[in-house]
Amino acid sequence: MRERRPAQQRRHAREFESFVAGAAGRLFHAATLLTGEPAAHPAPAAEDLLIRALARTYADWDRLRGEDPYERTRRELADRFARTARRHRRPRGGPLDRLTPQERLVLVLRLHEGVAEEQAAAQLGLPAERVRALYLHAVAAFRSHRPARRVRDGEAPTRARDGEAPTRVRDGEAPTRARDGEAP
Repeated sequence: MRERRPAQQRRHAREFESFVAGAAGRLFHAATLLTGEPAAHPAPAAEDLLIRALARTYADWDRLRGEDPYERTRRELADRFARTARRHRRPRGGPLDRLTPQERLVLVLRLHEGVAEEQAAAQLGLPAERVRALYLHAVAAFRSHRPARRVRDGEAPTRARDGEAPTRVRDGEAPTRARDGEAP
């Protein structure tokens, strides 16, 4: 019996390592989206979130019994993020950082992970209508923020605030508003 236990532990460690090798990239991307960190820079909060979720999955590896380890890790990642959402409120420069943590969580579960609305609601302990409202608000907020338009050589850059006409900026001059009928 003594020799059987280490062999079983080695087998579980190999299984877990192969799972992590296949799933870590996608899980890390989900974690960076959740924490609002940019993917191009080091993402310590996302790394910490993922490591803790993977540690929990490894601890429960013997008890999975046919359950999908990716699904289990993704649920743990989402649950852990929901419990620590207050830490992820300040903007960090990521693509979803202008959304609230709860909106980010719903958007990542629904769009990035492809979780059905009812499943997301059950996992988060929210009514399906609330999940739908969070999702629609997050999508609208994400779409309303348009990236800055690239400036071609010789063209003056423009800036616009929500609901306002764009301003024209020239080197050494104060910003001016575009007039009706005039190109911005």
